[in-house]
Amino acid sequence: MRIFTVGLQELGKEETLRCDTDFLYFQHHFLIDEYYSFSDLFEFSKNNKVNTADLNDDFYYCEIGDVEKDGDIHPVLLNLNNRLIEYTDYYKKIEKGDIIRAKEGDILIAKVRPYLKKYVYVTEEKQNIYYTSAFIHLVPKKMNKVLYYVIKYIYYENLLAISRQGKSYPTLNEKDLLYLKFDKNIINRLLENETKILTQIEPIEQEIQKLKQQIRSPQKIINEVFAEEFGFDLEKFEELRRERTYFIDLSNCANNKDLRQSVKFHKEAGVFVWEELKKVTNKRIKHFLAEPIVLGAGISPSEYDEDGKYYYISMASIKNWEFEKETARLVSDEYASKHQDKAIRKNDIILARSGSGEGTIGKVALIEEEDINGIFSDFTMRIRLSNCNPLFAYYYFRTKYFQYLIEINKKGLGITNIFPSQIQEFPMIAVDLKKQHEIVGKIKEEINRYEEVKKQIETKKDEINEIIKKHCLQK
Repeated sequence: MRIFTVGLQELGKEETLRCDTDFLYFQHHFLIDEYYSFSDLFEFSKNNKVNTADLNDDFYYCEIGDVEKDGDIHPVLLNLNNRLIEYTDYYKKIEKGDIIRAKEGDILIAKVRPYLKKYVYVTEEKQNIYYTSAFIHLVPKKMNKVLYYVIKYIYYENLLAISRQGKSYPTLNEKDLLYLKFDKNIINRLLENETKILTQIEPIEQEIQKLKQQIRSPQKIINEVFAEEFGFDLEKFEELRRERTYFIDLSNCANNKDLRQSVKFHKEAGVFVWEELKKVTNKRIKHFLAEPIVLGAGISPSEYDEDGKYYYISMASIKNWEFEKETARLVSDEYASKHQDKAIRKNDIILARSGSGEGTIGKVALIEEEDINGIFSDFTMRIRLSNCNPLFAYYYFRTKYFQYLIEINKKGLGITNIFPSQIQEFPMIAVDLKKQHEIVGKIKEEINRYEEVKKQIETKKDEINEIIKKHCLQK
């Protein structure tokens, strides 16, 4: 516990009257005699706006969710003149001006949840990508790459201290960064040794890039294994998915109980997926349910409790295909006690079922821990299966085919939803448990190879971290 006294006059010096303890502690205890201010080393980009009228061809666009913790990015390919329906929300954001352009040597820092280290150093390759304006766009005045690593490794705790701790996730804005102070002795040493530092770290960066070329994403592995095992024609599916013009009879609109007439619901790619799955199964998810699929529990801000024992499993905490504790908030014991019917246990599958953001609905996470306390949110649903390998079901739910069924079946304007009554009617591949186990083993083997390469990459990143620290700490 940290105890310190702050007068009201001191609080009044900050224009928004911040009173969060981490920020105040940082202001009072980060004391150095000589320092560079934030403005001495950085400026905010003033010329990063994009005229969407100039975007006539394919372009890549990167949201915060498309950035990994190590700064790697996985942008989405878009085209304003040839729009895929599943990226509608991306286009809406872009047309509202949520798009910027960065130059080589610039640094992007996520405004939301800075503790996830979603910081991007813009390389020559990455400068050809467009980014969401939800990044703070920094232009270093010197030592671009070195300062990127300094922020990421040396001043990370300070960045967290100045972030705003509200009732939701911590956030940063440009004015907060102005409170950062950089030890003048450290920065001067880095300036003196910049060439030496770059000579040491750039060969390691090249090794990292070579290792990354060996990586195949889990999503790609899952799709390839299911395609191989069940004869899915993913090439044909992608071809149909990109078709923008097609014809249907009016009678087709009456083939569903809601009389749905939306373009995406009747796309030929969707019909193709159903036909592909019908070739390998006549079963539905409802035939494998251990109990009915249910939605989770709602929550009010007052029911969060950082001293609680139960996690609140929201869409945000499963958006990377697994339950991430570090992104989940804790709830009060009283709240958890009232909602034990919404608790999770091992082998539950949690599916995101609602939201206004693209790329979240349909994401699934398998609960693999034996003793984990959690309540799943009302914007997710819990699926408990019987007579089915939970990992097999989880991998199947991640396939392109299953995810596309969610895409064409979700409903709503603005905030869209998929419901348990729809999910339970989706096809479920029915093969014996031995075959399921074999398929799971094949996928896990490939993914484990990918994880081993990732460990090697992390080791290399630690080497860079140590180089930066060494030069910062030497006298």
